[in-house]
Amino acid sequence: MSARSRGATATLATLAAGRRHSVAVRGDGTVVAVGDNRAGECAVDQWTDIVSVAAGNVHTAVNTGKSHTIGLRADGTVLATGWNGDGQCDVAHWRGVQQVAAGWRCTLGVLADGTVLATGRTTEGACEVNGWRDIVAVSCGDWHSIGLRSDGGAVAVGNSRRGQCAVAGWKDLIAVAAGYMHSVGLDRAGRVDAVGDASATEGVQLWREIVSVAAGSYHTVGLCASGRVVAVGDNTRGQCDVRGWEDIVAVAAGSTHTLGLRSDGTVVCAGSSENGRGDVAGWSGIRGPGGSATSMEGADG
Repeated sequence: MSARSRGATATLATLAAGRRHSVAVRGDGTVVAVGDNRAGECAVDQWTDIVSVAAGNVHTAVNTGKSHTIGLRADGTVLATGWNGDGQCDVAHWRGVQQVAAGWRCTLGVLADGTVLATGRTTEGACEVNGWRDIVAVSCGDWHSIGLRSDGGAVAVGNSRRGQCAVAGWKDLIAVAAGYMHSVGLDRAGRVDAVGDASATEGVQLWREIVSVAAGSYHTVGLCASGRVVAVGDNTRGQCDVRGWEDIVAVAAGSTHTLGLRSDGTVVCAGSSENGRGDVAGWSGIRGPGGSATSMEGADG
């Protein structure tokens, strides 16, 4: 943790779920991806020295199925592949990045000084992060972005049609996640708060001993300290069927599927496997959550 970050910090995500693809970082810093590759979002075979990944998501009502994938390297540079219709992959010049997030047509990167870079679609305001300060982590939804401050508070910009940006009252957070029209925040006590579309979050306030959260398009996932997983929201494709999972150390939520990383480096999937997004049974050696996003220097690749 850096000197400026004495409160909230961030974990490097090594598992990511997009609308129609899944991505993960191997222990050797290479990346594996499966699913729909129509825009090249799975073209990660040549990536090396990666410490974290992010997958652009999109709710199922949007006509295009194309997405993008972001990779953060140990030296703070960023790679991108996939759909670039709004410049969401224009990250080649970024330097000193400590954490990344990808949404629909949007990519964010947190710098060591707590400011945030953004590229992509500007129409809804999800990239209007120039005024953010003391940020340690970010999350992108379809039309909005959330930032986690070092003091445990949160900020949000973009479309707030369902109140998904009403996070000003959140305190003592350790993680945030943005879905299509909902946002969730995890506090230090292991409890979860939510704003926005209630159908995607109903019941999360009752969860206890949560250590990580993920937001899909219409569902929300929580990782328990015990290694079990809970999920609420839309389950029409089975994306919330995670009750039997055990020994999980990280979770990721896509549009209609959910991923879980086991402590042995293997991955499980619930929900839609259409387009091959759920073909993760053969994965092994996937890196666990990579420590603090503010302590990347010297990370192995």
